[in-house]
Amino acid sequence: YGIVAGTGRLLEGVTNFRFGEAELDFLGRTGVVNQDTLDYLANYRFTGDIWGYPEGEAYFPNSPILIVESTFAEACMLETYVLSVLNHDSAIASAASRMISAAGTRPCIEMGSRRTHEESATAAARAAVIAGFSSTSNLAAGMRYGIKTVGTAAHSFTLLHDTEHDAFEAQLASLGTGTSLLVDTYDVEAAVRAAVELAGPKLGGVRLDSGDLVTQASWVRQLLDQLGNEHTRIMVTSDLDEYAIAALQSAPVDSYGVGTSLVTGSGAPTASMVYKLVSRTDDAGTFVPVAKAAKNKISMGGRKYALRKLNDRGIATHEIVGIGHRPEDDGNDRPLLQQFVKNGELLPGWTGHEGVVRARQRHADTMAELPAVVNRLQRGEPAIPTIYEEN
Repeated sequence: YGIVAGTGRLLEGVTNFRFGEAELDFLGRTGVVNQDTLDYLANYRFTGDIWGYPEGEAYFPNSPILIVESTFAEACMLETYVLSVLNHDSAIASAASRMISAAGTRPCIEMGSRRTHEESATAAARAAVIAGFSSTSNLAAGMRYGIKTVGTAAHSFTLLHDTEHDAFEAQLASLGTGTSLLVDTYDVEAAVRAAVELAGPKLGGVRLDSGDLVTQASWVRQLLDQLGNEHTRIMVTSDLDEYAIAALQSAPVDSYGVGTSLVTGSGAPTASMVYKLVSRTDDAGTFVPVAKAAKNKISMGGRKYALRKLNDRGIATHEIVGIGHRPEDDGNDRPLLQQFVKNGELLPGWTGHEGVVRARQRHADTMAELPAVVNRLQRGEPAIPTIYEEN
């Protein structure tokens, strides 16, 4: 399965998609387009409708995640932008969702800004939070989307001081005993003892960033308990992915900080989505389906309607995609497509902080609705099958 993300960012961009004087001047000077096209671009506005799976929703192979209804020129202009946003953000959210499944009730923190492009870092933080991450270290994401932000101490802060004791003392003086101290710059045992000596039983947490995390977390937990710090939390980082998180299930770990694997889609940096023309009007003004038929490039023509079929326990059994018609709802099913834009106007509730909050809740609801097989980390068949219905 995959998780839809990026729609809120996409909608803000689509409804504000304009060609300014600088862009028009460049296109004219370089001869990329002729004057008639320049005149068209100068007045470009998207005036059509957009439907799609809401952010946080699960998708499967060939799910109609986004439907753009407009003139050909208006829709064609958006192709690269649509695919750029949805492919990136959905890949991040899909990886984040698997990590959250592996983590269980333990929170995951997004910490990947140093491992990707500066703008994609902010988008990745947003996508990760939609898929269940508790917070991010990216302050720009916090400012733009109202996402909770957190931070951790760096090894450089410890190295700046003459001793680890001095570094911890300075951090505690600035941030209070509720902070988390990084204890693996030199000797872990000595660092834990120094941290407890300075902060006492109110020390918020310690962070481990290297070595055998399962072994280290176990004996650090024992040491903290022996020193009277039963409530001090242990956070682990160090190139974690969903498989490493799953391997830490039995370790006494309280939270995970995830960076590189998250912001690169954990090996799948793109969701491999495509943007295809599926219907056009004929000479009589009637919509007719169109589709590619080239070998290995076959597409399905016609307007799509998607429905998730649920059993009497509210668990999804399969997805139905109606081609040219709406699948029948037996009263216990869930239509998946929502309208985002009508006649070029953005409908409320899909963007900004509100959009992130709604998407995060939708992800939680969707995952609870899917069969338990979604928690499997190995490659395999889609969690539920997709059935196509034609007129």
